[in-house]
Amino acid sequence: MSAPRFLDELAKVAGGTMSFVSSAREQVKDGVRNKIDDIAERMDLVPREEFEKLEIMLQQSRLKQEDLEKRIIALESAAKTAKPAAKKTTKEKK
Repeated sequence: MSAPRFLDELAKVAGGTMSFVSSAREQVKDGVRNKIDDIAERMDLVPREEFEKLEIMLQQSRLKQEDLEKRIIALESAAKTAKPAAKKTTKEKK
């Protein structure tokens, strides 16, 4: 066998080996991903997108709650400083 032909054959074998290794790597990667997905599903984990949506909703709720608390405090303080309306006595009603 001549050297160039030997090198060509060696390159073919190396290319086939690389193809096999790449294919095996993808299969292992897919298997691991599937296993992790199964575990996550059994653990009842939430996808990242849903978690981020809920986090935004929670922040908005907190801001709204803080605003409402400020409004309540303002209304209560206004009610304390306002003069109470004079109550009519029974003689005044007649």
